[in-house]
Amino acid sequence: MRSTVTRQIPNDVNIETSLLHWLKTYNVGCLLLSNGHIDPYGKFDYLLGAGVKSQFETQTDGVFEDLEYYRSNTKDWLLGFLTYDLKNNLEDLESANTDGLGFPTVYFFQPLKLIKIRNSVIDFMYLPDVEEDIETDYQNIFYKSQNDKYSQRYESPEIKVRFNKDAYCNQVRSMLDHIQRGDIYEANFCQEFYAETQIDPIRSFTHLNKISQAPFAAFLKLKNRYALCSSPERYLCKRGSELISQPIKGTAGRNIDPNKDQQVVFQLQDDLKERSENIMITDLVRNDLSKIASKGSVEVVELCKVYSFKQVHQMISTITAKVSGSTNPVMCIENTFPMGSMTGAPKLSAMQIIESLENTKRGLYSGSIGYFEPNGDFDFNVVIRSILYNAEKPYVSFSVGSAITAQATPEKEYEECLLKAKAMRETLEA
Repeated sequence: MRSTVTRQIPNDVNIETSLLHWLKTYNVGCLLLSNGHIDPYGKFDYLLGAGVKSQFETQTDGVFEDLEYYRSNTKDWLLGFLTYDLKNNLEDLESANTDGLGFPTVYFFQPLKLIKIRNSVIDFMYLPDVEEDIETDYQNIFYKSQNDKYSQRYESPEIKVRFNKDAYCNQVRSMLDHIQRGDIYEANFCQEFYAETQIDPIRSFTHLNKISQAPFAAFLKLKNRYALCSSPERYLCKRGSELISQPIKGTAGRNIDPNKDQQVVFQLQDDLKERSENIMITDLVRNDLSKIASKGSVEVVELCKVYSFKQVHQMISTITAKVSGSTNPVMCIENTFPMGSMTGAPKLSAMQIIESLENTKRGLYSGSIGYFEPNGDFDFNVVIRSILYNAEKPYVSFSVGSAITAQATPEKEYEECLLKAKAMRETLEA
């Protein structure tokens, strides 16, 4: 059982910076941030896990059954991730493209130290092994870490592309051929930007988070691999008997002029192409949830609502469903993964075509980072707008994509990708 000690956070400290600099001394850790966004399903401003009591990592078949066995036997908080390539455990698929990052297919850990912050109150939720560290850690986080310095600066990397514009447009035209033949209705087509260089993960995440302020941000460290995530999208959340999914389809850039920016919102809201993309994925999510939901309980709570973030406006739908008390949490993920917004419709055909046209293994990109609670509730994001880093090689990567439908124009889809890549590129070039 975890003991909980509650303290008030000191005035005039940067909470994010304090937690990150304290976390860097651990080989494994994960910090989840809501960045002040009001979320009826959220439970914290910050959730941090550090140190490993136990862990689950596998590349083999039967992942979901094994994960549920681990979760139900641990009966504790678990933080970690699921990569996109878990699709291969669900369908007769493979991932044979280039992988420069080397994240395991799935990883979760039971943290020795768990910290939850809400409204400037910090709860230290430690296992008995380390509960005597609470007072020392409180001092180290909010006083000692304030004096920590970033590590050395690195020069701005030379960012390379897997597709130049012409190659990207040719692949989109191939995707459109599949749509015209009726193989698919929609697919999310992605491209990678990368550099063989070193970065400072904490400095980079701090910059990315500052310019993005996304509601499902995450900093994850797994030894020499890092995920710096500024995701605006929730994949799936469980609160008691309720499941919540909030797919994003529809993107428009912000305008510094408030009046023009509001006009962008109206234009996105009324854009028939963007609405069509969003509705297709909403239907796909409804179908996925219906596999495990109580009969007649799947409901679209919001359809094509535009939300504004620091970099972009996004069109988001909210779909909910009820599940019986006997439904195990991992089964909810198994029946809906990978998320519809990063695949397409029909899902299996879209994933097959995506694999043939993309030239990079997605790995953690378009997978999910999140947590399980002891009672089986969970919350997972979609890993987009993220920088992934293998410090051992070294290799840094960020990928972006867009939804391809019959109305898509290759050149416009390319411009949308550049818009989505802006925050990550700016971070690495800062």
